[in-house]
Amino acid sequence: MAKLFLLCLFSILPALFCWVSSADLPTNYEYFTEGGIVAGLNADQRYFKLNEKEITIFSGAFHYFRVHSSQWRDRLRKMRAAGLNTIETYVSWNLHEYHSGAFDFGHGGSDFEEFLDIAEFIKIAQEEDLFVLVRAGPYICSEWEFGGLPSWLLREKDIKVRTSDEVFLKYVARFWGELLQILEPLQFTNGGPIIAFQVENEYGNTGNHDSEYLHALVSIYRDNEIKELLYTSDPPGAGSNGALPNELLMTANFNSNPTWNLDTLDSLQTDKPTMTMEYWSGWFDHVGEDHHTVSVETYSEIYEAIITHPASVNIYMFVGSTNFGFTNGASSLYSGLDNSGLQPDTTSYDYDAPITEAGEITDKFTATARLIEQYNPVKTKLPEVPETPERVVFEDIKIEEQILLRKIIDDYPEAVVSESIVSMEQLPINNNSGQSFGYVVYRKTGLNLREGAELKISGYVRDTVLVLLNGQLLNPVLSSKSDLDSFGYWRVKDSTVTLTREALREATLDLVVENNARNNYGSLDQFQQFKG
Repeated sequence: MAKLFLLCLFSILPALFCWVSSADLPTNYEYFTEGGIVAGLNADQRYFKLNEKEITIFSGAFHYFRVHSSQWRDRLRKMRAAGLNTIETYVSWNLHEYHSGAFDFGHGGSDFEEFLDIAEFIKIAQEEDLFVLVRAGPYICSEWEFGGLPSWLLREKDIKVRTSDEVFLKYVARFWGELLQILEPLQFTNGGPIIAFQVENEYGNTGNHDSEYLHALVSIYRDNEIKELLYTSDPPGAGSNGALPNELLMTANFNSNPTWNLDTLDSLQTDKPTMTMEYWSGWFDHVGEDHHTVSVETYSEIYEAIITHPASVNIYMFVGSTNFGFTNGASSLYSGLDNSGLQPDTTSYDYDAPITEAGEITDKFTATARLIEQYNPVKTKLPEVPETPERVVFEDIKIEEQILLRKIIDDYPEAVVSESIVSMEQLPINNNSGQSFGYVVYRKTGLNLREGAELKISGYVRDTVLVLLNGQLLNPVLSSKSDLDSFGYWRVKDSTVTLTREALREATLDLVVENNARNNYGSLDQFQQFKG
């Protein structure tokens, strides 16, 4: 991949060959900025032009907030070594504005500080000779907690997220005002690597075509000096729902039937470039499922069909990664807010991608490199593929001490006293931003319990619960898939557990409730959800 030979044949001297090594080729940036930058990415014809030169975008998705910053350059260099000329990333609002009005873009002191220097990430991408597509949301889906929306939005009574609701747009404008002042200097026409920005994300899947909302997002971009190309992305089956035809470029998301999907996209907009914004290289996993995979043969066949349509393409995901902490998202089998049908995603976001969660290259990586080399007419200098260190097996660590849940609860300094049950989001903590992730404990003291007393939790738990009576755990922790269908987990409706076999006086009951993920996808009614 790093050694490229251009073969020349001359009819006068049939035995004479010439070759040019990769070292003699221009870099990606040298090729597209030769003579100075006079224009950004243009979509006013059937093909993309960047700086007035025709370009096919060969991109791959890499989410900076899912990979530790110490590994960013390694992954980016591997992406460039595969022949990609562009990378794509989402922006995670709920990490960057971790409390209402408190921002972290790499130096803000939040738990995820080391993952959040988006400017540094984009600068490294440019140093590694890659352009950047930014998908700033405000909603990103991404199998990410609440689709990237901060949970403190739910503290606003009757807020309608992902709509032209003035309250929601007020918060979007505040966040984007902070974000876009960082990204504005990094635009291609300002000498940076960002060639385009996405408006919302798969809005056509909501069943709510709010063009006023999409126009408002465009205005926020432009008011913050964003000059580059703007676009939307949806499965073509959504038609023009979620898009602004003839105003913003429409792009497609799918992983099968490439001819039908791309022909449908072309029928929705004429005389525009064709682009697959999400060609799904694999798939994510819900808790309790086996790991999803896609064969390299199927992957390659569809990827080649997209390229030869012809179309530009972004591979989602190109870099496998991780939902650290409590950041995984969830799907729902049904609409509604009762938590029935919840499908939390796993911590791993390996996605069966060309680069694995551990940073290893795969057969899909090799297949991608081969097809890009075959079909990209613009030949530029590529780096050698960085070596991946061998996996390390750490020695077992002997557990010598423990802290009991009861002691943690007893010693917690910020207990909230309330006459009624309060959701995580509505707790008066974290500068009145509530709690986004993790656990909340509900304690009731002074209980007089009769023999055989039971606890009943009406509806569906949101999302798991451990029951302690006088500090003793009454229900088992998760140890098998079958446990998910028993008391303590989100699958069971109106579940009960026996509290005591004998009568007790002045007992203390603790319910330790964990948020396993707010829904990240679907119709708008699924985004009014509370945990705890």
